[in-house]
Amino acid sequence: MPSTAQCRICGDQVNEFYDFGRQPLSDAFPAPDADHSSEFFFRLAVGLCQGCTMVQLMEEVPRDRMFHEEYPYVSSGSAFMREHFEGLAKRLLATEMTGDDPFVVELGCNDGVMLKAMAEAGVRHLGVEPSGGVADLAAAKGIRVRKSFFEESTAREIEAEDGRADVIYAANTLCHIPYMGSILAGVRALLKPTGVFVFEDPYLGDIVERTSFDQIYDEHFFFFTARSVREMAARNGLELVDVERLPVHGGEVRYTLAPAGERTPTAAVAQLLRHEEEQSLAEPAALEAFGRNVTRIRDDLTALLRRLKDEGKTVVGYGATAKSATVTNLCGITPDLVSFVCDTTPAKQGRVTPGTHIPVRTPEDFAADYPDYALLFAWNHAEEIMAKEQAFKDAGGQWILYVPDVRIVQ
Repeated sequence: MPSTAQCRICGDQVNEFYDFGRQPLSDAFPAPDADHSSEFFFRLAVGLCQGCTMVQLMEEVPRDRMFHEEYPYVSSGSAFMREHFEGLAKRLLATEMTGDDPFVVELGCNDGVMLKAMAEAGVRHLGVEPSGGVADLAAAKGIRVRKSFFEESTAREIEAEDGRADVIYAANTLCHIPYMGSILAGVRALLKPTGVFVFEDPYLGDIVERTSFDQIYDEHFFFFTARSVREMAARNGLELVDVERLPVHGGEVRYTLAPAGERTPTAAVAQLLRHEEEQSLAEPAALEAFGRNVTRIRDDLTALLRRLKDEGKTVVGYGATAKSATVTNLCGITPDLVSFVCDTTPAKQGRVTPGTHIPVRTPEDFAADYPDYALLFAWNHAEEIMAKEQAFKDAGGQWILYVPDVRIVQ
């Protein structure tokens, strides 16, 4: 039976609309010989707040279980994403960082790909990154990094040491953090009155429209829309002043917040709000329909993999992404259906996938004996990956995709 919870933004009631069942930590890749009986699982379910309309997880996973010294995701692993962050840095330098001695703070700076461009421009900067391993990678590039979670107390310490920031930025970070009140109080304390808080995260509108359900996993607690972000900002003395749709990670929005009354919202804000109303994103019926589409894709993908197995075909996964944990565990995809997953991340290689324990191997293993089919978990990088793996196609290999529906492509 669907459950209810209290909204982490406004305190109103959150009504569950889909249950993904028992799920593991999406970035916890165990060793093959590990004691899997101790593997952490939780119930992954998502709901809609009937007050502020924020979509959020029904249960919170403790943050120190997800973000720690061995956190394996590296932002600069994709050439496309490197260009994305470098392009944003150039834009901020030209628009928001033009005063005397500008200062930028990035929440969840990962391995420092965006701040590296700031450092090379001679701009004062600070990355706040709780995952020690990737923070060390940033520091090795000459980035100034503070190893900690960002909250109000952190912000006040930074303000006392460095002064206020012209820009506070976060990419694929804010949606991870349930304690939003402390985060935004920290933003208010650290941001100059003329400054901006810019963050980009997966967009609920794209998730619903494309049925990209694998964007829902333990690390993504909130699923933002312009309407819910506007409500969240207003409760914390901030105002939504700009939005920009982004093609990265399967569809995101870059939101710009400023202290209330300091800037005039752009026309793009009103336009996206209208679009969301037309899409009925705040209506339970639209989200329940999304849930039915998830179930359809689950059934179609499982049926396809079983058919290919019965036909004696070989299937390998491509990209041991965090979001693939949702797919494999929801669909019950184990090594009998997908023999291994290839991934370029050294920290994941030689381990097994969370929950389903599919071996993770190198791209060299993929190329050594091409399978008949590759299940593309990293579908948000499809164009980049397919171009790189032309030899797989030339050998007769075919790709399996499941967003927005299950299909085979050459």
